[in-house]
Amino acid sequence: MKLNSIHPAEGATSKRKRVGRGVATGNGKTSGKGHKGQNARSGGGVRPGFEGGQLPLFRRLPKRGFSNAMFKVRYATINVGDLNHFEDGAQVTPEILKEMGIIKNQLDGIKVLGNGTLEKKLNVQAHSFSKKAMEQIEKLGGKAEVI
Repeated sequence: MKLNSIHPAEGATSKRKRVGRGVATGNGKTSGKGHKGQNARSGGGVRPGFEGGQLPLFRRLPKRGFSNAMFKVRYATINVGDLNHFEDGAQVTPEILKEMGIIKNQLDGIKVLGNGTLEKKLNVQAHSFSKKAMEQIEKLGGKAEVI
C-alpha cells in the first residue's frame, strides 16, 4: 500500500455545495435564501431562541429551584506529601504555606488531603482535614489543629 493509492471509502466524501452559480444547479440567483429580508443578508439571521418578538419560550416558563453555589465554601487544597518540605517538628500555618508558594491563594480556607506519605512530625494548622490526612499527621506524633 502506498500513500498515492489511498482513497476515502465510497460515499465518505461529498462535493461542496457551490451556491450562486447559475440556473443549472438550482442554487443560483438568490442562492436558496429567498427574496430580501433579514435572513437573505450577509451576517443576517436571528439569535437562537428568538421568536420574532413574541415572548420567547424560555421567558414564558416559570423559573424553579434555588442554587446555593454563590455561597459554597471553596478550599485551597494541599496534600500531606507536600508537607515534607518542612523541617521535623515545624509549625505549619496557612501564612507560611502561602509565603513558601505551596498554595497560591487561600480562598475560603485550606484543606489538607491524604495523598502522598508524610515522613516528618509536624504541627499543622488548617481550616479542614480529611480523615486520612489527620491519621497520617497524628501517627507520626504530630498535631492537626483546625482553625
